[in-house]
Amino acid sequence: MEGDGPAVRRRSRAASARKRSGDRAQSRGACYPPARKRPSSRAGEEPQPAPSTPEYNNDSEEDMFGDYDSFSGNDSLLAQVDNMEQECIQSIDLTSCTKNMEDEATVEPSFGYFQLQNAKSKELIFSAAGNITGFRTEEENHLRITSKQENWTLEPGDCFLDDLPSSQFLYFEEMNKTSVDSRKSSGTKENANDMNSCLDKMLNQSSCHHNAEHTKINNELSLSTMSNLNKRKSLKDHLKNTMTGNAKAQTPQVSRTKQLKEAVLSEEICAAKKTIETSSVDIGPFYGLPSKVKDLFVQFRGIEKLYEWQHTCLTLESLQQRKNLIYSLPTSGGKTLVAEILILQELLCRQKDVLMVLPYVAIVQEKVWALSSFGIELGFLVEEYAGSKGRFPPIKRRKKKSLYIATIEKGHSLVNSLIETERVGDLGLVVVDELHMLGEGSRGAILEMILAKILYTSETTQIIGMSATLNNVGDLQQFLQAEYYTNNFRPVELKEYVKIQDSIYEVDNKAENGLTFSRLLNFKYSSNLQKMDPDHLIALVTEVIPNYSCLVFCPTKKNCENVAEMVCKYLNKEYKNHKENEKQELIKDLKNIGKGGLCPVLKGTIPFGIAYHHSGLTSDERKRIEEAYSTGVLCLLTCTSTLAAGVNLPARRVILRAPYVAREFLKKSQYKQMIGRAGRAGIDSAGESILIVQEKDKHLVRDLVNSPLENCYSNLFLEFTKGIQSLLLSLVGLKIARTPEEIYHFMCGTLFGVQQQFLSKEKSLSAITREALGCLIEKGLLKGKMTSEKEQKSQSNLEITQLGQATYKGSIDLAYCDALYRDLKKGLEGLVLESCLHLLYLTTPYDMTYHCRPDWMIYFRQFSQLNSVEQKVAAIVGVPESFITKKASGQAIKKDVDNCVINRLYLSFVLYALLKETNIWNVSEKFNMSRGYVQNLLNSAASFSSCVLHFCEELEEFWVYKALLTELTKRLTYCVKAELIPLMEVAGVLESRAKQLYDSGYKTLAHLANADPETLVKMIEHLSRRQARQIVSSAKMLLREKAEALQEEVEELLKVPTDISEGLLTTLP
Repeated sequence: MEGDGPAVRRRSRAASARKRSGDRAQSRGACYPPARKRPSSRAGEEPQPAPSTPEYNNDSEEDMFGDYDSFSGNDSLLAQVDNMEQECIQSIDLTSCTKNMEDEATVEPSFGYFQLQNAKSKELIFSAAGNITGFRTEEENHLRITSKQENWTLEPGDCFLDDLPSSQFLYFEEMNKTSVDSRKSSGTKENANDMNSCLDKMLNQSSCHHNAEHTKINNELSLSTMSNLNKRKSLKDHLKNTMTGNAKAQTPQVSRTKQLKEAVLSEEICAAKKTIETSSVDIGPFYGLPSKVKDLFVQFRGIEKLYEWQHTCLTLESLQQRKNLIYSLPTSGGKTLVAEILILQELLCRQKDVLMVLPYVAIVQEKVWALSSFGIELGFLVEEYAGSKGRFPPIKRRKKKSLYIATIEKGHSLVNSLIETERVGDLGLVVVDELHMLGEGSRGAILEMILAKILYTSETTQIIGMSATLNNVGDLQQFLQAEYYTNNFRPVELKEYVKIQDSIYEVDNKAENGLTFSRLLNFKYSSNLQKMDPDHLIALVTEVIPNYSCLVFCPTKKNCENVAEMVCKYLNKEYKNHKENEKQELIKDLKNIGKGGLCPVLKGTIPFGIAYHHSGLTSDERKRIEEAYSTGVLCLLTCTSTLAAGVNLPARRVILRAPYVAREFLKKSQYKQMIGRAGRAGIDSAGESILIVQEKDKHLVRDLVNSPLENCYSNLFLEFTKGIQSLLLSLVGLKIARTPEEIYHFMCGTLFGVQQQFLSKEKSLSAITREALGCLIEKGLLKGKMTSEKEQKSQSNLEITQLGQATYKGSIDLAYCDALYRDLKKGLEGLVLESCLHLLYLTTPYDMTYHCRPDWMIYFRQFSQLNSVEQKVAAIVGVPESFITKKASGQAIKKDVDNCVINRLYLSFVLYALLKETNIWNVSEKFNMSRGYVQNLLNSAASFSSCVLHFCEELEEFWVYKALLTELTKRLTYCVKAELIPLMEVAGVLESRAKQLYDSGYKTLAHLANADPETLVKMIEHLSRRQARQIVSSAKMLLREKAEALQEEVEELLKVPTDISEGLLTTLP
């Protein structure tokens, strides 16, 4: 033991046996039968638990009495005790002791070391109070009993503690430690109850029932011992009674093994911190992390050993030196595991926050699920930033560190808030998955902004980027100032094929035209079937299903449904027998999700083990179909390209129905992502992909399979309002750069700055920057005067206007900020609050209006169902009743009405119906829209409502909207009955699952956080153990996060201000 406390050393069995052969033990040996030694277990085996006490689940490897039948059978121990007592009695005046005790004696119990103090003398007695279990030992590792007449000492070699059984010895050891710690902290007398409380804390909160029973037994012992004190009871009897009481008391259900494991974990974390700080070659038990992390990967993921490339990557010198890193491997190569280990190193060893940026909401929720279990076990927080979720700025944690898992848009808002509050240095690591998305439209531009701002504002933040499809890595390395690591490893071999007519060719880079003939399809087609299936899809899928899984990627959503129906129409009816009961349960679940409704296509295809998967399904439906596919209930999915970039659903065979996505020819990166789903690690020995090609596309496909990946180019310039203008506005607002010269310097460090010579040959980077700044000043978002480039150095600082501040803080597209301001301003003149329709119109996303094609009969019908007050909303926003009526009747209209306003009001009718009915199925049928589109509208409206709320918070004139939009955002986010909202706050719990949990009695977040996963599996239909554990872990994480937030708020309120003079401070009583 460390510290100032006494150390008690337990001797080996052999040493104890030699001690029992002493003279004093022999003189008393006739009083008791010799101890009978139990047969010991074989080496490496644990002793079997006693059958008489099956309810005790102590995982200690030693029982109450060690190798002896009972403590009374140990004649050596009791002989020593009796002999000691006689010597002690001879040296003490018993009469004087009794008299002093009756007068004004004060007893101070201290776990075996007892002193009697009074004004006249100090005399040694043996006293018992509270929970007597052993003797106090001093720092020098010996037991000392003092009195006025005589001091004498028992050396370690003579101490009878060496002969105690292991369970008693451990109890002595913990009691001595607790006693010393308590004396250090207080220096005052403590009673037995205080010591019991300390013990309970030390043993990691034993059960309440155990505490009550244990305290009762100990108090009885205390009263019994004190009443017998005047009778001068012998030391031997005291010891026997005490040990008997301890034997009867229930053993605390925290074993020595568990305590040692926790101590090892703490030590390993400390060692890992030192290791990483010193960048030593010896990186600790598990890449600088405690060995418990390795155990958790085995427990939660089944990962027992890393791939060789993962080990190489984690031990790169560049990582040890905290350089930025880009690494690229094929899909399913295990990239994410490396990122997760690096994240845990940052959280546990360097004690810094981490931001992980992922492309889609579904992937964010999946990752929150997966890492919440690690957070619970290792003591860090996992916070979700997706859709309308997230707090800006995030709460500053004093104790625990946070892992922020965010979409690209929310990650940008998060970084902005950290820069504004000067906390960006708290981010130790930023991990970006799918780094190639830098080259994909407006989302790529936002991702570039995130990385450029971090590079410019924080020198200590490390950036890790990963992707399966990167080509021009040199540009990305220059932008991120990063090292590069790549490997072609795949856990399962992938074979690529191309099918032309009935011939199948293998992709071979060594061949002249890139293709080598492999085989002919062996499937008999009738003339009718040949007409229905000219691409031989049925032949290709029946080679795999139902025993193996298959994915068929189709160009459009409608094609997915048609292919699924066509395949089922010509399949043998025997396919229905495969997992028939599970398929019926799946159909039942989908009906419950649809509140009685079920897509007729799915109703016909699921009995064959086939389903479609695209954005037309609701989130609940997609999740349930994914679960059924993962468990083998479904063996074939017809899907769009979005599945390749979303959740991980591997297959034995991947078939590409055509080399097109919608009407555009397939890109190499898209092709690689799709075929990367082929081959399941640990299940398949190989995976294969087959691209179906028509004769007219043969030359294009040859180029596709043999060409390199597309280059990744910046979108800051192409996405002008969402790109460079938005970036420059936030630079001035965040005070990162204030003059054109500083802004130009920043732009040189962006990916656009690196690639400017390729992207804009006509204009220089400086000219583009100045042009963008001029547009911002013209829109009234910035203040300042733009002069010529020659006069640039003498120019004054640029300043952001209130509207500009609101725009960048609300993450509003600059193309719509003026329109939003006008709509909100107009709303103040006559805001209709009898219902939420007017507010819904104001929070309907502008970008959704371009894809809306109203059905005018439905428009008129929905308008007619509104009450008179609600109909006034249409007139206020600029859509009169006469216009809707004439449109529905097909009459000519002379008056011009803004199409954006018309479409926006129509979509607000959809949202209004959703909030009233909370049934996506009914609303989608009522408006003749797909269920997926309606849900996408709802999610977009919730996110945009959150943006409008932040926009209004920056403008004092819109104060009235703050409270209104806070509640509306919450309603749009969940769109369920109020009682289900607490459950749906848990990552991954959607409406159908929330209903199941609520109906089973789990009505609050606390209920779910304290649930037993095994009980959940029994009570909730179609819930796997893995899902149950993830739900409970996510609930615990969310509950812990909320509790931590409240605690941080309390501490902040009680914090003494640092900007107040000492004379103004008062001393609290």
